[in-house]
Amino acid sequence: MTDRTITYRQAINEALGEEMERDGTVFLIGQDIAGAPQTDDPQRADAWGGAFGVTKGLLGRFGRKRVIDTPISESAIIGAAIGAAATGLRPVPELMYVDFIGVCLDQVGNQAAKMRYMTGGQVKAPLTIRTMMGAGLAVAGQHSNVLYSIFAHYPGLKCVAPSTPADAKGLLKASVRDDDPVVFFEHKNLYNDKGPVPEGEHLVALGKGRVVREGGDATVVAISQMVKVAVAAADMLSQAGIEIEIIDPRTLVPLDEDLILESVRKTGRFIVVDEDHPVCSMAGDLVARVCERAFDALKSPPRTITPPHVTVPFSPPLEKAYLPSADRVASVIGDLVRAPAREA
Repeated sequence: MTDRTITYRQAINEALGEEMERDGTVFLIGQDIAGAPQTDDPQRADAWGGAFGVTKGLLGRFGRKRVIDTPISESAIIGAAIGAAATGLRPVPELMYVDFIGVCLDQVGNQAAKMRYMTGGQVKAPLTIRTMMGAGLAVAGQHSNVLYSIFAHYPGLKCVAPSTPADAKGLLKASVRDDDPVVFFEHKNLYNDKGPVPEGEHLVALGKGRVVREGGDATVVAISQMVKVAVAAADMLSQAGIEIEIIDPRTLVPLDEDLILESVRKTGRFIVVDEDHPVCSMAGDLVARVCERAFDALKSPPRTITPPHVTVPFSPPLEKAYLPSADRVASVIGDLVRAPAREA
């Protein structure tokens, strides 16, 4: 197995192609993942590959029975996928923006998430919902949310948010093979990022986080695109003699809680960098878990670094101010580390 440098987008495309070749029950369904059915021109038929070109090329390899274009109807896409999964297929539906998943929220949270439990395991729902999230492209409030906190709230759903091309491939392949419904969050700003990705079989287990950078002064959990922000902040802090440990949870459900707690007990400080809205968020949940299970190790109160609780702005300067920046993360962590330690 060798590594090549490819983009996050290419890694996801490769994972889908490999899983479709490996297992004939895997198929794709979604809006604009193939061209209009009335054309026989292969270039026109494969013109889109989804809103961000992720599935481009798969129609020619697997045909229209396994790469299925749909109308603009999230309910139709997810409803068809759940029904197919209940019969033993492994659909990978694409919802081009997570912002619109509310249209089919009953199907995701009330049907797919509960199917295995409410049938005593007799019926499974092995589908992987790929959806695009995140701010930074100036596409306004209805196309820029992340919203993974909503889905982490539903028992029965697994939530995955890879930050690198290698993890995107390995986690997607693991998700497709999983017997539970998975919501797979792809950040739009990561699609063109490049990184080493193993060729061939490459799986990353769900529920296993990754230490991105080791350090002893503070533990920073960063999710999806915020991993890059945290790494940039760590470089700034290192010049000031502060070394932070960065953890990428990779999957929010199941969560590698032991990895986080082990790090907090080592560093004594805890910060979460999260792009989701701050109220009822993963950031708040992670802080609560650390306070419940490792409070005695904390030298200072935990901190969350998130956007304000407002709609994502359309204006590029406002959107830039809205998102957590490396400067802000470095400033907050620097102040936290330099402050006097909390008395036991």
